[in-house]
Parts: sequence; C-alpha cells; structure tokens
Amino acid sequence: MNRIPPPQASGTTTSTAVPLYWCRYGEPPAPRLLLLHGGPGAHHDYMLPQFLRLATDYQLYFYDQRGGGRSRETGEAEVGWQHHVDDLAHVVRELSLEPLTIIGYSWGGLLALLYALQAHRDARYPAPRRMVLVDPAPLSRPFREAFEDEFARRQRSEAIRELREDLQQSGMRDRDPEAWRQKQFELGVAPYFTRPEAATDLTPFRVTARVQQSVWNSLGDYDLIPDLAVLHLPAFFIHGRHDPIPIESTEQGASAMRARLLVLEGSGHVPYVEQPDALFGAIEQYLAETAPNHG
Repeated sequence: MNRIPPPQASGTTTSTAVPLYWCRYGEPPAPRLLLLHGGPGAHHDYMLPQFLRLATDYQLYFYDQRGGGRSRETGEAEVGWQHHVDDLAHVVRELSLEPLTIIGYSWGGLLALLYALQAHRDARYPAPRRMVLVDPAPLSRPFREAFEDEFARRQRSEAIRELREDLQQSGMRDRDPEAWRQKQFELGVAPYFTRPEAATDLTPFRVTARVQQSVWNSLGDYDLIPDLAVLHLPAFFIHGRHDPIPIESTEQGASAMRARLLVLEGSGHVPYVEQPDALFGAIEQYLAETAPNHG
C-alpha cells in the first residue's frame, strides 16, 4: 500500500457552511494549485502519493469535499452540486488561492466546469484563470448512462471474474485480512483500468453513497457541453483512451471550450497510476506554458 507523507500544512475551513478539511503540500513562494478529487462523496487522499510529483514546483492545496473523508458533516439539506460550487468559492477565498488554477480529476473535473460556469454568471465567485481536467466525469446525463453501462459490462468480464476467483482461493482472507481488504478494494475499481490486473498498490478510499446519489440527483437531466462555449479561459482536457467514461464526452467539452485535448492511449480512468510520466509531463508542460510570466 502506498505511504502518504504528512502535509506541510492542514486545517479546517471556517468560512464554509460546514467545516471542510484542507491540506497543503509544497512550500511558498511556489505557485498555488487547487486539486479537486473525484466522487462525489469521496476524499482527496486517494490521489496521493502520485499527484505529489507536482509539489516539487508548486504548492498543492487539497480539501475533502462536503460529505466525504474528514469533511463528513453535510448540513441540514441533501448535498447538491450547488453546495459544492459554493464551498469551492469559500475555499478559494479563505486559503487565498487567487489567481486560481484548478486541477480537477473525474468528478472534480465536472465540479471545476460547474464552478467556472457559475463564476462566469456571478462575479461573487472567484473566476479560475486556467484549468486542467483529468478524465472528467461525464458532461451530460446520456454520457453518464453510457459510462454506467460500460462499467457494469467490465465488472462482468471474464478477466475480473478470474481475478476474483484467484483471490477467493488464495487463503489471504484468513492469512492477511488487511491485504485481503486491499485486494477487494482494488478489484472493485479494476473496471476503471485498461488492464484489470494493473489496479494494484492503490490508496483506498470510501464513497459516502447518499452524498454521491444526492449530488447526481441534483444535476437532473444535465448537459454542460452547450454551456461551455461561454467560457474563455485556458483549459487542458486529458482523457484515457480506455476510460469507461466515453471519450466523446471529453472531446465535445474540449471542442466547446476551444481547449487543448490530450488522449492517453495506454490509459483508462486512472492515468496517474497507469501512465504517470505521460500525465504529469503533459500537465507540467501546460502549466509552464500558461504561467503568467511565460514568454
């Protein structure tokens, strides 16, 4: 299992409607990046330690979104996408993250786009200066349904069935219960990978199911793609060729924003594990090229 180093700073927000855990890796005066984890209802640390590669040249700020991880409090109402957008604005202000660069992964990529659209409509929300969207969650309800069908198909695949049988017959459950739980988790997320057997040495996470469901319900029959044309900011979309999320979702989002797009041929939904050098090399190059003092 991956060993996650302690952050250089951490705390709990005081300006949000409910307290949110945050942490920082990297030291001033390096430029600041805000990283948004997936879910909804998950927590930041499953992106570690791999994303810490960026902490060599940047300060990385993470926070656990409302209802997950160390930010389990949700408030009185069910958590919807607008709660997450409002929380994000408070986090940006409280942690002094402007000029704002967002790196959003999976649901975090969709959240970044929802937030950017809100900031476009309402000047009270600090607008992003640039964004990197890594395998963003489906940008419309039909693409989400296609993803769910493909993920279920992969779960039923012969390759994953064989891996489950091998684990069941291994005796690991009695011999090493912690290792068995780790393998169970990895098999649960194996459909996200190009090759199911590559889902190893992962940092496990839990999703708060009721939060996840309430956020998706709040989006209804959503379709962000037509709205993205109003956004005029640098953006970089990255998508694994073998991601169960349809690549057309990301392609259409990038096209609507006239944004840069990179397809990682040897990756599924988890490029920071499957293709880390290609992923982080591309992100580092993009950040350098779009830095305020570049050129």
